Amino acid sequence: MKTIHFIVVGTLLSYLVHFSVSAELEFDDDILEINGCVLETGTTCENVDLSGQDLRHLDLSDSTFINVNFKHADLRHTVMNRTRLKGCDFSHADMTLASLKHTNAKGSKFIETKMESIDGWAFFGQGANFHKANLRGALLIHARLAGAKMQYANLTSARMEHVWMNKIDLKGANLTNANIQESKLNDSNLSEAIFTGTRIHYATFQNAYMEGCTDCPFDW
Repeated sequence: MKTIHFIVVGTLLSYLVHFSVSAELEFDDDILEINGCVLETGTTCENVDLSGQDLRHLDLSDSTFINVNFKHADLRHTVMNRTRLKGCDFSHADMTLASLKHTNAKGSKFIETKMESIDGWAFFGQGANFHKANLRGALLIHARLAGAKMQYANLTSARMEHVWMNKIDLKGANLTNANIQESKLNDSNLSEAIFTGTRIHYATFQNAYMEGCTDCPFDW
């Protein structure tokens, strides 16, 4: 009987050890690494090609990405709060419903990027390029977009209250039903833009260029 007892106990211990090791290995396998870039919270990646990669639902908060290529990447629902994006290219990527709160993306490219319903509270995008980007329903309250290039961008129903966007280029942009109350658009280019239904209470437009703009506040 003792022999049988020891065999059973030994078998159980062996199983538990095997299960523990397997669980640990599975956890390690869940950490995504592409081209030497470990994609997790607080990571740092420089000069990496992540174009076309599936990066959905990842939490990349508090990270630093320098000169990283995100072209055509799938970043839907990805969290990049407080992340630094220096010289990164997100052209043609899908960032629908991504979280970019307090993200620093100064000078980065978002050309024709899908950014519908992003949460960009206090987003820093000074000098960034959003040419033809789809920002429909985006939340950009308290964002900084001075000097940003948003020509022909879709900003329909976007929330842009208290945004500092002096010298922004909004040529041909669609701001139908957007909310830009108390925002600063001094020295901006609003030519050919659409402001139908846009809420502009207390917004400023000093020296703004409005040639060909639809429903722009010419008499503000």
